[in-house]
Amino acid sequence: MEWGDMDPPNSSTAGWSDTCFGVFNASEGHNTAQNSITSPWFSTAFGLIGLCSNLFALCVLLTSSRKLSSRARSSFLIFLCGLVVTDFMGLLVTASVIIPYHFFKFAWAKVDPGCHLCNFLGFSMVFFGQCPLLLGATMAGERFFGINHPFSRSTSISKRRAWSIVGLVWGFSCLLGLLPVLGLGRYTLQYPGSWCFITLLPNTGDVIFCLLFAFLGIFSVLLSFIFNTVSVVTLCRVYHDRESVQRRRDSEVEMMVQLVGIMVIATICWMPLLIFIVQTVLQQLPASGQAQMLPLETQKLLLIYIRMVTWNQILDPWVYILFRRAVLQRVYPSLRPRPSIFSLYPILNPSLRRKLTPD
Repeated sequence: MEWGDMDPPNSSTAGWSDTCFGVFNASEGHNTAQNSITSPWFSTAFGLIGLCSNLFALCVLLTSSRKLSSRARSSFLIFLCGLVVTDFMGLLVTASVIIPYHFFKFAWAKVDPGCHLCNFLGFSMVFFGQCPLLLGATMAGERFFGINHPFSRSTSISKRRAWSIVGLVWGFSCLLGLLPVLGLGRYTLQYPGSWCFITLLPNTGDVIFCLLFAFLGIFSVLLSFIFNTVSVVTLCRVYHDRESVQRRRDSEVEMMVQLVGIMVIATICWMPLLIFIVQTVLQQLPASGQAQMLPLETQKLLLIYIRMVTWNQILDPWVYILFRRAVLQRVYPSLRPRPSIFSLYPILNPSLRRKLTPD
């Protein structure tokens, strides 16, 4: 079945405006299917590379977590694990729908007349897209309080509480993704007809949901930037303090390097899409509010920005894989742990040394 067969009689979209097929012009999508940005190899290559990267990172995380005794570091690894699992499942779920379409070219209108598959794919795009941003802000907040207010908490976050926080982030993102299913906004088919996402049209519900999704993502990125900047400044002051040699801050620096890397990647990959959504929706507000079809150029730009977002899920795991002390010390042998209190005071008796030396 060709994409042209999906068009309603006389190429009218009047009967489709209230469904998930009313925003996308199927005939245009079919006629431009050979365009390079719609090549099926983009989705296939991105999906395979991302799945392998996240699976490898998950194995490294599980191996590292078994060797740790620091609660602060173990809770940070749990957040990282939640991020990697989210990225892995996001690529797996979306690729399982998008890649088969590219190779089989099935007709959405006949395979999914009730828009259930489209709603599921749109929900997945929102859920697995918003989760990494919220987890990044959560990790930045946890490190901010751990570094700047180390004595405000009697103990570090336990593993159980860390997993509970990850679960809360997943639950909140799930509620956000369900809003169009509950009536606020819509998930509609997008160019070139292989995926579904939020609807960038001037309808009231669509505008509210688009702005909610975009501003929540922008707020998460900005919050991460503020927390991480303050934490980095604090660590720099500690390391320039003459008494800092008595503190074993190497682990905290390692966590901050990884966290800053995650923030930079999220900013580069996500901010163009989020700003584009806000601009597109606000520019259309003077319109009459009736259901319209997105311009083809807007659909193409949306696809390009979504491709950029995909790189976030691919690059996130490599931040942890590459920016670890074990790896950095192999690349730069001059990087060594800072001197401990025992190298400064060798006269400490052996019994006291055993008490103060961490396991």
